[in-house]
Amino acid sequence: MKTKLGLLYGGKSAEHDVSMQTALAVIKALDLAKFDIYPIYITKDGSWINGPKLTAPPEDVAALTFLPEKSTSPLALQAHSTDENGESTGYDVIFPLLHGPNGEDGTVQGMLELLNLPYVGNGVLASSAGMDKVIMKNIFAHAGLPQVKYTWFIRSEWEANKEAGIKKVEDEIGYPCFVKPANLGSSVGISKCDDSHSLEKAVAEAFQFDRKIIIEEGVVAREVEFGILGNDDPTCSVAGEIIPKKDFAFYDYSAKYEDGNSAMVIPAEISENEFAALSAMAISAFKSLDCSGLVRADFFLTKEGKIFINEVNTMPGFTPYSMFPLLWKHTGVDYPALIEKLVKLALERHREKQQIKYTV
Repeated sequence: MKTKLGLLYGGKSAEHDVSMQTALAVIKALDLAKFDIYPIYITKDGSWINGPKLTAPPEDVAALTFLPEKSTSPLALQAHSTDENGESTGYDVIFPLLHGPNGEDGTVQGMLELLNLPYVGNGVLASSAGMDKVIMKNIFAHAGLPQVKYTWFIRSEWEANKEAGIKKVEDEIGYPCFVKPANLGSSVGISKCDDSHSLEKAVAEAFQFDRKIIIEEGVVAREVEFGILGNDDPTCSVAGEIIPKKDFAFYDYSAKYEDGNSAMVIPAEISENEFAALSAMAISAFKSLDCSGLVRADFFLTKEGKIFINEVNTMPGFTPYSMFPLLWKHTGVDYPALIEKLVKLALERHREKQQIKYTV
């Protein structure tokens, strides 16, 4: 029998457009002989709109948007069953193709848990901790994973005493440093700072996207990434490397999605010892956050051989040309097979959770 798959995409997030591209790519790769695909579009203002069952891949992103008057409650989602007439209803599994807040941060995952619906990817804890860079880094520190120096501020704290905030950054972090919204991805709102003037400007930019920001030490290093796949016994892909052009400060949003101002090298040219150390740390990061399904782990590797974990992404870019699928393609798992593997992992995790006892 076909798997009834509900695809969640769009979302009330600055990464809405990235999610739309992800959804288009996933739908085009799915085998309609194996899956009945039901699109669920979330508008930029947070309305949920059920689209019709797909009988063919859409031509473009515009075909995946639906009119607001057809909006529904997300609580109308239900697990696959049959009605009194023997007709099939609900979904076998939900695939949240959502990036950023209100989708990748545990909010949607919590709703799906309450509805007892199987879903692809990380659970509530891993999603929320992985989205908040401060919480994530605190957990990594507890796990003993090496990181660059970092500090953080909430908006009210910074605005109450900017001078003290600047001094703290200069005393604890120094320049250059990077300012980031704590709860966002796709390099949105990130700036590099070389002095107090650029720091103030960067903080103002980052606070447009979140009430909490993180400021990290800048290091001269290669950016090496791994894909991790699995549940309780995860496996690691080959390594990949992001190489910005020489005139480029860092791997920002436009470099990722617009101007092609960067290159991916897969597999990355690293030694066997470096691969062993990096992949072990990637698995450790996955397990420390209690991840499931998929994660992309990002590292800094200095020319002196020092390794720092930068972050993990619990819903990485997922077009066929994104780093995570490319890493697995070079490891021997092509894009359609990767999607099917993630669906199987979701169903496996859901079955395992049904064994939990909720009565005394």
